[in-house]
Amino acid sequence: MKQINAMDNSISFLLLESIYFPVFSIFLNLLLLLIMSGSWVCKKRVAGENSNGFTNERVKNMSLTYNKLVVICCGTLSALYSVLLLLSCFHLHTNGWDLSELMNLLDLLFAALSWGAISLYLRGLSSDSQDQKFPFLLRVWWVFYLMVSCYRLLVDIDVYKKHKLESVHLLLSDVVAISVGLFLCYSCLQKQGEGERINQLEEPLLNGAESSVATSVQYKAEGDDEVVTPFSNAGFLSHVSFSWMSSLIALGNEKIIDSKDVPQVDSSDRAEKLFWIFRSKLDWDDGERRITSFKLIKALFFSVWRDIVLSTLFAFVYTVSCYVAPYLMDTFVQYLNGNRQYSNEGFVLVTTFFVAKLVECQARRNWYFRLQKAGISMRSVLVSMIYEKGLTLPCHSKQGHTTGEIINLMTVDAERISAFSWYMHDPWILVLQISLALVILYRSLGLGSIAAFAATFLVMLGNFPLAKLEENFQGNLMEAKDNRMKKTSEVLLNMRILKLQGWEMKFLSKILDFRRIEASWLKKFVYNSAAISSVLWAAPSFVSATAFGACMLLKIPLESGKILAALATFRILQTPIYKLPDTISMIVQTKVSLDRIASFLCLDDLQQDVVERLPSGSSKMDVEVSNGAFSWDESSPIPTLRDISFKIPHGKNIAICGTVGSGKSSLLSSILGEVPKVSGDLKVCGRKAYIAQSPWIQSGKVEENILFGKPMQREWYERVLEACSLNKDLEVLPFRDQTVIGERGINLSGGQKQRIQIARALYQDADIYLFDDPFSAVDAHTGSHLFKEVLQGLLRNKTVIYVTHQLEFLPEADLILVMKDGKITQAGKYNEILVSGTDFMELVGAHTDALAAVDSFEKRSDSAQSTTSKENKKSNDEEKLEEDLATSKGQLVQEEEREKGKVGFTVYQKYMALAYGGALVPIILVVQILFQILNIGSNYWMAWVTPVSKDVEPPVSGFTLILVYVLLAVASSFCILVRALLVAMTGFKMATELFTQMHLRIFRASMSFFDATPIGRILNRASTDQSAADLRLPGQFAYVAIAAINILGIIGVMVQVAWQVLIIFIPVVAACAWYRQYYISAARELARLAGISRSPLVQHFSETLSGISTIRSFDQESRFRSDIMRLSDCFSRLKFHSVGAMEWLCFRLELLSTIAFAFSLVIMVSAPEGLINPSFAGLAVTYALNLNSLQSTLIWTLCDLENKMISVERMLQYTNIPSEPPLVIESTRPEKSWPCRGEITISNLQVRYGPHLPMVLRGLTCTFPGGLKTGIVGRTGCGKSTLIQTLFRIVEPTAGEIRIDGINILTIGLHDLRSRLSIIPQDPTMFEGTVRSNLDPLEEYTDDQIWEALDKCQLGDEVRKKELKLDSTVSENGQNWSVGQRQLVCLGRVLLKRSKVLVLDEATASVDTATDNLIQETLRQHFSDCTVITIAHRISSIIDSDMVLLLDQGLIKEHDSPVRLLEDKSSSFSKLVAEYTASSDSRFKRSC
Repeated sequence: MKQINAMDNSISFLLLESIYFPVFSIFLNLLLLLIMSGSWVCKKRVAGENSNGFTNERVKNMSLTYNKLVVICCGTLSALYSVLLLLSCFHLHTNGWDLSELMNLLDLLFAALSWGAISLYLRGLSSDSQDQKFPFLLRVWWVFYLMVSCYRLLVDIDVYKKHKLESVHLLLSDVVAISVGLFLCYSCLQKQGEGERINQLEEPLLNGAESSVATSVQYKAEGDDEVVTPFSNAGFLSHVSFSWMSSLIALGNEKIIDSKDVPQVDSSDRAEKLFWIFRSKLDWDDGERRITSFKLIKALFFSVWRDIVLSTLFAFVYTVSCYVAPYLMDTFVQYLNGNRQYSNEGFVLVTTFFVAKLVECQARRNWYFRLQKAGISMRSVLVSMIYEKGLTLPCHSKQGHTTGEIINLMTVDAERISAFSWYMHDPWILVLQISLALVILYRSLGLGSIAAFAATFLVMLGNFPLAKLEENFQGNLMEAKDNRMKKTSEVLLNMRILKLQGWEMKFLSKILDFRRIEASWLKKFVYNSAAISSVLWAAPSFVSATAFGACMLLKIPLESGKILAALATFRILQTPIYKLPDTISMIVQTKVSLDRIASFLCLDDLQQDVVERLPSGSSKMDVEVSNGAFSWDESSPIPTLRDISFKIPHGKNIAICGTVGSGKSSLLSSILGEVPKVSGDLKVCGRKAYIAQSPWIQSGKVEENILFGKPMQREWYERVLEACSLNKDLEVLPFRDQTVIGERGINLSGGQKQRIQIARALYQDADIYLFDDPFSAVDAHTGSHLFKEVLQGLLRNKTVIYVTHQLEFLPEADLILVMKDGKITQAGKYNEILVSGTDFMELVGAHTDALAAVDSFEKRSDSAQSTTSKENKKSNDEEKLEEDLATSKGQLVQEEEREKGKVGFTVYQKYMALAYGGALVPIILVVQILFQILNIGSNYWMAWVTPVSKDVEPPVSGFTLILVYVLLAVASSFCILVRALLVAMTGFKMATELFTQMHLRIFRASMSFFDATPIGRILNRASTDQSAADLRLPGQFAYVAIAAINILGIIGVMVQVAWQVLIIFIPVVAACAWYRQYYISAARELARLAGISRSPLVQHFSETLSGISTIRSFDQESRFRSDIMRLSDCFSRLKFHSVGAMEWLCFRLELLSTIAFAFSLVIMVSAPEGLINPSFAGLAVTYALNLNSLQSTLIWTLCDLENKMISVERMLQYTNIPSEPPLVIESTRPEKSWPCRGEITISNLQVRYGPHLPMVLRGLTCTFPGGLKTGIVGRTGCGKSTLIQTLFRIVEPTAGEIRIDGINILTIGLHDLRSRLSIIPQDPTMFEGTVRSNLDPLEEYTDDQIWEALDKCQLGDEVRKKELKLDSTVSENGQNWSVGQRQLVCLGRVLLKRSKVLVLDEATASVDTATDNLIQETLRQHFSDCTVITIAHRISSIIDSDMVLLLDQGLIKEHDSPVRLLEDKSSSFSKLVAEYTASSDSRFKRSC
């Protein structure tokens, strides 16, 4: 003990008095802050002087793992001391203040400030990449801090032992401080080099990147200090050499480029500016507002005229410079033969060749760059124009152009017009080149050039029939693609219902049928293109043979110099002639695309004179209709709405009721101006807000959906959330109102979507509110709360027009409009119209009957009505969200997968193996090699047998000369035909197989994949990526082989003449390979980012088209237009810099090739006379003239091929999607009569949504007796939705089992299960087609059976009124049918199917009470012997169930008959019933 006390005394002796230590610490922290402030100011000044463009040095430095961790640690310490400061303040405020405690507070304050300053300092640190060490001052400070922290721990331990420590949290803070201090000291000792790359092997295969592309641009205003591309301010030399791209390419070699690293395009190239220029130049106000293809071309030209004019100039210079070498070829051969006109003539010729090639190189690269820049701008402006048209399309006009077709205009047609920029100048360049060629040929061959011209003309003339066929095939191909995309879009939107019904493979077969039609046209197209290609590839040989033959007939002597000049001319002419099929094809495709876009832009806009809009407060009447007649179909003799007249003063509540299909929603749409007006007057005074019957929710955060473009006003925002009962929902969400909602609100329940869109309308603070059946998707309590807090609360002084099927909300209305068959049959207050007609009495009678059914159960159980405690009033409709999201630690919608690094060899391997296992690839290569040998052989033959001058006798006769040349040319032409056909066959097979495999895996994917994947991503692969596989990739692979073999042939020819050229060729080839490797890292990521950035465009476009009525009702067109332009600019900047990177590479490669060419010429002119054969040397130069363009084009094509292979890579990703369990398991297939009783036995059922997530269902054990009706109720998150999804195996159980008639459903195939069960979902779904195809998509029933089902579901008379009866048209998503009618069609489906097990998931939410009663009666009649499981908000729908199952937190809380549960006044079910009758009956009794 004495030793211990002595040790304690020695420690105490070392400890400072409590007041001195904080003073010392304050002094040091203050000193550090002062030094850092001075250092920061100095660094700011230096950084301002040494700014180096757009490269973000901070990102470079922060790429170091240790730097990131150090910043986090410093920030954590700052936060820790801030928390301690607050705790100490609270403690001292409670217990009193003294001087020592005040010093401790100041110590904590300065410590928090110091560590916060260090954290900020490190984040803004800008150091040299070679010196990544932390500043010396910080390293000293960290070591000192560790020592002080250890000392402080000793002090606090001593104080704690003396029981003077106020709180143990000080000891914990000391331990944390020492731990952080140790890490900081360790990081000081780490050697930090130039930064570490991301290890590709340690990364997951699928990595997110879309957020970096889209999030940075979506729904955010661009900052004033955004970084603009260096191209805007680059000097002449930088433009010429494309050096303005060097910094980005260098960055790509240091790190994986992300979207934020790529600067914005110049303001003159932004979508908004280009759009308004385009609009001003588009002459469409010519009376009929007709837009033709010519007008589109003219407007596009004036939008990007500067780039087009510059590219024209460069193209002209390039074309002229190309013909300098052929013009001087004869002179060069004569020089080598010894005929020299002056001294140093050889070096003058070499210099002329070299300068001409340099000019050619410069002109070509700038020509291509300017063209592509123009193409990017044209695409941007066309996307904006198509989107603008989509914003003005009326619903009835859009029925002719579905969402899929309109998206195709944007993704395919606008892209094709952009790609046409490559071919824009080809027609006039061909004319110029032929003219220049004729001049040179006439100089060399005399009148023989006329024959060459005639042959060229014949070749071009012969292409016109093939071009006409190509135009026809292309038009049909695009139409077939439209039909496929339309069906694909619709199917993906409704995948959940397809899987529930077991229809997904049937709809896949429909899409494959559409693809077969498309593939038939694609096959004709590619084979026709192969024919055109083979004809034109053979053209140079045909033209040269004709010219040489004509010379022989005309007795014109053929000398090797003139022959080589002619061959050089033919070789240059070969390029535009080779490109002619592509040019013809591209012109045809572009014309088709222009016609399609023009016809779309010619569609009628929404009528602007439907509604006379008056400013707020300018009239006593907010809505006034006089003798109005409105019709969705203007050609229909009977308008949709007729004889409509009413006036609505400001601040009144107007209710609209009626049976299904009576025109209630159409009346609201007419007030919005969406329905064409036939006659009458309609005036609306003030701003409108609209709540659609089918909720429209944008992908994005909950907060963004509610604000809808307006700035945040926190107090009003909170009031809106409270009024819409959203606070409890937000508590459930993992990120509250910052949670990202999936596409179409996929991760929300129907009620939540409805309340979010009500909140969106409330937040706008409009003058007039239009509610289309807002209470159908919510339960009784929530509906009452919304009515009280919204309509009678926040909107009590607003004009509200609401459609409702819940008649308990009618007595509060100032005016009720009763509709039937498109007319207002009754109008007045509740008590007035109750006695003035029969239509309203029918509705009221149905509602009274429903309430009476509930009352009878209550009386039978002698249950008194009791009020429900607040804790039980939680909305049932919130369930799906809580089950799906409350347990999730991340956002549901994840970032789009993005491969990183080079496109793997396995991608190429898999792609090649798609066509006959890759067997045709070596055959294609052999045929191309054979062609090259024959082609070179024919030219060798001509150079060998023709004399160098007139004095030399030719070794063979003229007939033999031409005969051998023609035979070699014919053989080479045959090789071309075989190669073209094999390439077409292989490419077609690979594209077809890729399509089939990808779609099969998509359709076999589980619903979790569709919930987390926006449709835009899938459509992008099915349209843009598939188009690349169909049309682009086979040709590019072929050209790589052609160019590579051609280059090898050229090098072989040159080496044979003068082997010394290898001295320069080897280092040049090595330099080219290095440049490609240096370039590809940046280019690859730019191409990937550009591909990913298309998806947000498609998704935003698709969302806009589906919610266009809502957008227009809020007058939000301008904001959405800005959003699409911002997204378009994101794609443009990535594409622009991708193009810039390509030209950066090509310029350097061509420059190297030009140097090699010049060096080869120097070798030839320097060689002693007679050492080199002049004819063969001339032939080598003839081939070498194309070497630079071939070499750069090969590298370019290789890089572009890798970029295009990203499309295949993205499609192959979707061939690896995990599949659902098998559809059919032959060994365990149930009998056809299964299930015969419908008894469902659940044993210890446990379900979770992910392997690391909590259980949602926790051991359910119960039995649903066969033939009985069971209602499922419960609070939010209790597991109702999960139980139904598990029954259909949308979600697989973790443990336990479900047996139906004794068969474990986990042991049978999914189709055997789902096809034997029936469900009527909450969201009624109809598909484009006919009434018959919607009721019987599998084509299993006769027309009589279908008519019987229609009569049973009360739709028979409605369908008989239509001219085509069962073949009546159903538009996309059933838009020409009301929501209630769609729900009845769903009922018709189950009536046809007659399964023994039927599930009703809010099946009658969208119909009026009378129709609900009819449906319930129909179900009782036709499913009396079936097992019926019902989830419903209307208690009347489940009160007559045989059994009620009440779930609570994944467990069964109550399971008994309704009568027994109602007898127990304390049961949760009895409280639920009491609540429903309290909210519904009270209003009725007050009004009667």
